[in-house]
Amino acid sequence: MIGDYDEERDKFIVRKGGDFNFGPTGAGPGAVHAPSAYPDGKGGVVAIFNMNPAKPTKGWTQIMSLPRQLNLDEKGELVQKPYESLKTLRGEKETVGPMQLPANREMVLENIQGNAIEIVAEIDVDNTNMIEMKVLRSPDSEEYTRIAFYKSRGIWGSSIITLDNSHSSVLQDVTCRPPENAPVKVADGEPLKLRVFIDKSIVEVFVNDKQCVALRVYPGRSDSVGVSLQSKGKDAQLRSLVAYQMKNIYIDE
Repeated sequence: MIGDYDEERDKFIVRKGGDFNFGPTGAGPGAVHAPSAYPDGKGGVVAIFNMNPAKPTKGWTQIMSLPRQLNLDEKGELVQKPYESLKTLRGEKETVGPMQLPANREMVLENIQGNAIEIVAEIDVDNTNMIEMKVLRSPDSEEYTRIAFYKSRGIWGSSIITLDNSHSSVLQDVTCRPPENAPVKVADGEPLKLRVFIDKSIVEVFVNDKQCVALRVYPGRSDSVGVSLQSKGKDAQLRSLVAYQMKNIYIDE
C-alpha cells in the first residue's frame, strides 16, 4: 500500500495499492508469500519474501526469495529492482548479441546454460507482438519455464510480463501454478530490460527495474539448463544478453 501518514489523526491514509503475486490462487503453491521489509535509510525499502513449496519437502517448508529494493518513482508509483549487492555473486559470464530474433523462430542460445545463473537482457520491442524467453529448458523442450512479455496488452496501455511454470517439470509430485501475469509500464521507444535470476527451484524475473514476478520450479531432468529466445509475429532485435553463473554464498573464496 502507498499513501500518507496523517500525524494529527495518527492514521495511514492509503492512496493506492498493488500485489507481489499475480496468480488467481493467492499465495498458493510455488508463489511469493509473507514479505519482510525494512527501510534502507535512503527513502526506500528492502523486502524479502518466503516462497511457498510446490513439491513435498519432508522436514522443511519454504525458502527465501532474493532481496528487492522498493522505491517510488517520480510519479509516486512503486518500482522494484534486485538489491544492488547481488552483483557480488556474479561469476563466470557468457555474452550474446547484438543479433536479430527472426519472427516465430525459437533461437536456442547454445553457450548460455545453467540452473544457478543471472541473465541480463536488453531487447527492442517496439515492432514485436510478444517476446518469449525459455529458461531451464531441456534440449527437446520437454521441460522449460516460460517468460513472456506482451507490449501494450494491459489496462491503460501497460504491458504484461508472464511467468509460467506449467511445463517446468515432468515429476509427478510437483504442483504447477496458474501463470503469473503482472502489469508493467514500458514506454514507446523504451527497450525491454530483463534481469532473470535462476536458483535451482526459484525463478525471479525483474522487468525494467519496475516489476517482478517469481515462482518455484522443479525440473526433473538434469539437462534442463538451456535458454532460448523467440519473437512472435515480427522480427525483434536483441541488443545484448549477458549470463553470469551465480556464486555459492556459503563458500568463501
